[in-house]
Amino acid sequence: MKQPRSKHKYVPIGYKLMLTYIFFIIIPVSVIGFVSHSMYNDSLREHTSSNIKGTLLQIRDNIDYKMGEVTRISTQLYSDYDFYRNLRSYEEGWENYDRMSMKVLPKLDVAIQSTGMRIGMSLFLKNESIPEIYSNSLEGYLDNSSFYHLYHMNRIEGKSWYYDFPTEKYAETMKWWQIERDVENNRISLLRRLIDTYDPLVPKEIGFLRINVGIPDLFNSVNYTKIGKGSILILKNEFGRTMYQSGELPEHYTNEAELNKDYLTISETVTVSNQAWQLNALVPITILEQDAVKVRLFIILMCLICCVVFSFVGIFISRYFSIRINKFVYVLNAYREGDLHKRISYRGKDEFSQIATALNDMGENIDMLIKEVYLTQLQKKEAELEILQSQINPHFLYNTLSSIIQLAKFGQNEKLQQMVLELAKFYRLTLNEGRTMIPVPTEIEQANAYLEIQKIKYGERLEVMFDFDTEIWPYETIKLILQPFIENVLKHAWCGDHIHLRIVGRKEGNNILFRIIDDGIGMRQERIDQIFDPKGHTNTGYGVRNVDQRIKLQYGSEYGVTIFSRVGIGTSVQILIPANKGKRGIRSNVVHDEKGS
Repeated sequence: MKQPRSKHKYVPIGYKLMLTYIFFIIIPVSVIGFVSHSMYNDSLREHTSSNIKGTLLQIRDNIDYKMGEVTRISTQLYSDYDFYRNLRSYEEGWENYDRMSMKVLPKLDVAIQSTGMRIGMSLFLKNESIPEIYSNSLEGYLDNSSFYHLYHMNRIEGKSWYYDFPTEKYAETMKWWQIERDVENNRISLLRRLIDTYDPLVPKEIGFLRINVGIPDLFNSVNYTKIGKGSILILKNEFGRTMYQSGELPEHYTNEAELNKDYLTISETVTVSNQAWQLNALVPITILEQDAVKVRLFIILMCLICCVVFSFVGIFISRYFSIRINKFVYVLNAYREGDLHKRISYRGKDEFSQIATALNDMGENIDMLIKEVYLTQLQKKEAELEILQSQINPHFLYNTLSSIIQLAKFGQNEKLQQMVLELAKFYRLTLNEGRTMIPVPTEIEQANAYLEIQKIKYGERLEVMFDFDTEIWPYETIKLILQPFIENVLKHAWCGDHIHLRIVGRKEGNNILFRIIDDGIGMRQERIDQIFDPKGHTNTGYGVRNVDQRIKLQYGSEYGVTIFSRVGIGTSVQILIPANKGKRGIRSNVVHDEKGS
C-alpha cells in the first residue's frame, strides 16, 4: 500500500543556489578577462621588445663588422715594421722613388681596396723627403672610388683635433671623429698615430693616419624598415650628437617625456674604439595598440557571452545541485575506499532524506555481504591449497618401496635400513602435523631426506651440492616446493649415466630465491610453455604447475616458478617466495655447501 505523499512545500535547492551561482560566475569571468588582457599587453610589449632587441643586435653587429674592417686596415699599417722602416728612410733621388713605388704605395693600394666600402686614406708624415701625393677634386671625398693622400705633418700640427687627440697607448689609441669637412661631406674619420718602435724604450711618432669613410656606407644597416612602419632608428655618439638617423621624427614633440607617451624606446650600446655610441629604436605605440584593441574587444565579448550563458545555464541546472550533495559524495567516496561504516545524518522532508536512508541501508547491507564473501573466499583458498598439496604424485612412495624390496631380496641390510630411516624421516617432515607452512630449514631437510634415498638407489651416478645462505634460516615457506623439481631432474634430465645437481637458496631484498640447477639434457622453450599452459598436454609438467599454483594462491601472482633451459646444457628452476618469518622456533640439520655422492 502506498504511503500518502507529503504536501509539505519547500523552496527548491536549485533556486536557493541560483543567485550565488551567478554571482560566483560573473566575478571570476570578469577577473579572468581583466588579467588576460593585462597579461596579453605585457606579453605583447615583451615580445615586441625582444624582437626589436634582436634586430638591434644584428644592426649593432653589422656596424661593429664594418667599423672593425676599417680598424683592421689601420692596424695592418700600424703594426707593419717594414712599412715604418721605409717611412723613416731619408734616401733621395732614385732610391726614394723606388722605395715609395715598390714598398710604400702598394701597401696603401692593398689597404684601401681590402673592403667593399669607399675609403679615403690620408697619411701625414714627418719625413719631408717623401713627396706629397694628393688629388684636387674636393680632396677625393666626392669620388666614387677609394683613394689615398700623402701629406707632410706640418699641415695638421696646428689643427685643434690633432692637438686634442688622446695620449698614445701602444696599439690601443684610436678615435672615430668627424673633423674638417666630414660633416659637410656626410663622412666620418678614424684617426690614429703612426708610432715607430725601432727603439722600444722611446716610441717615436713618425706620422698620423686618417681613414675617411662615408656614413651611408658605414651605417647602411641602420634602416627603420627592419623595425616597422613609422619607426625611427637613431645612432648617437658618446657626446649625444646624432650621427645617423633612419626615419622621420614628427616635429610637434617638444620634449622627451612627451615623446615617450607615443613611442616605445629600446636602446643598444655600440662600442667602437673604446667609444660608447647609442643605437635607439623608437617604435610607435599605435602599432602595439592595434593588436591590443582587437584582443581587448575579443576578451570583453567572450566575458559577456560567458556571463550570459552561465547565468541561463545556472537557472536550469543549479536546482539539481546543492551543498547537501557533498554529504552523499563524501559517503560514497568512503564506500569506494572500503570504509562502509560511514553514515549520513540528514533531517528534512524532501527527496534527500529518502536518498540518505537508502544510502545508509545500502552501506550496511554491502558491509555484511563483503564479510560473508571474504570468509567464503578465505575458506575456498585454504581448501584449494589443501587439495593441491594432497595431489602430489604418490609414485615416489611406490618406487621407494620397490627399491626396499630389491634391497631385502639381495640381502643389502645396511642400505635397506638407511633407506627405511630416510623414508620415515621424509614422510614425518611431509606430514608436519597437518601444517601447510614450515620453516625453510625443514623444507631443505625434507629435500635432503629425499636425496639421501635417491643416493642409495643411484650411488656415484648422482652428485648433489647444497648452497644455502644462512640468512634465510629464520623464514618460513610452503612445504614440498623443492622435492618435486628434484624428482623431475632424476626422472627426465639424465644425459648419460651421470648427473650433477646444485640446490641454491638466497635472500634477495624482501624475497627468498631457490634455484635447482642440473647439467642434464635440458628442454626447448616449447616444452616449458606447455608446462605452464598445457592446453592439450594436461599431464605435462603436473608437479611444476602444482608448486606454482600453490605459491600463487598463498602469496600472490608476483611469486611462483620460472624455468630457464638450454638443450644439451641443462636446466635452472627458480622459485620465488616472500621472506616471511614464522611464529615457531626454527632448527635445521641441513649442512651448508654440502656435497653428496
